[in-house]
Amino acid sequence: MDLGLKDRVYLVTGATRGLGLATARALIADGARVVLTGRDADTAAALAAELGPGALGVGADNADPASAERLIATAREHFGRFDGVLISVGGPPAGPTADITDAQWQTAFETVFLGAVRLARTAATELSPGGVIGFVLSGSVREPIPGLTVSNGLRPGLAGFAKSLSLEVGPLGIRVLGLLPGRIDTDRVRELDGLSGDADAARERNSAAIPLRRYGTPEEFGKTAAFLLSPAASYVNGVMLPVDGGGLHGV
Repeated sequence: MDLGLKDRVYLVTGATRGLGLATARALIADGARVVLTGRDADTAAALAAELGPGALGVGADNADPASAERLIATAREHFGRFDGVLISVGGPPAGPTADITDAQWQTAFETVFLGAVRLARTAATELSPGGVIGFVLSGSVREPIPGLTVSNGLRPGLAGFAKSLSLEVGPLGIRVLGLLPGRIDTDRVRELDGLSGDADAARERNSAAIPLRRYGTPEEFGKTAAFLLSPAASYVNGVMLPVDGGGLHGV
């Protein structure tokens, strides 16, 4: 199936590891060009060199108010166009409510929430009809996840913002959507499993609660994200799509 990605240009944040990197790989494999970002500029540049001429690595922090305009301008300057963005950030600190400080809440809000809102808002003014804005969110949008109080607080609000934005920019031909990853085998999820004190037991227990009885791979997530960002998904808008092997049990 031709996804129509050839020569289209995407910005993928948080793309030096995990789900963002997997999406960048999938987009480039299908002919797209990608500006991938991470907080460490050297890491981003090294990964872009590995991915080939269709990739450009840039150091950026989503919490920096100047990042949004700079990154979109970079995409236009380097590749000549800008067709969409996937906004991905590292997970906020884990822990129950009583253990999360005001400073941790503030930092997470700036990075996970406000940084994403700012980037999406800026992208919406720069995209043409056919453009797309995607958010990597979490299953916590639908069901709170024990021990992830900050994610449970911020991700649903960001999903609400994404839905509102989809109503506003849809008439302009711009799509907005969210992906809700479940237990994908990334460093972040392995870290969370390790917090239980027995990572192997946690993985076995969590796998048993997933209808497919296994964790997903970053490659599976990346291919799903690439499809949703592509012109092949041109009538998919305003949805929050679980990528979780059926782990969310609601309709």
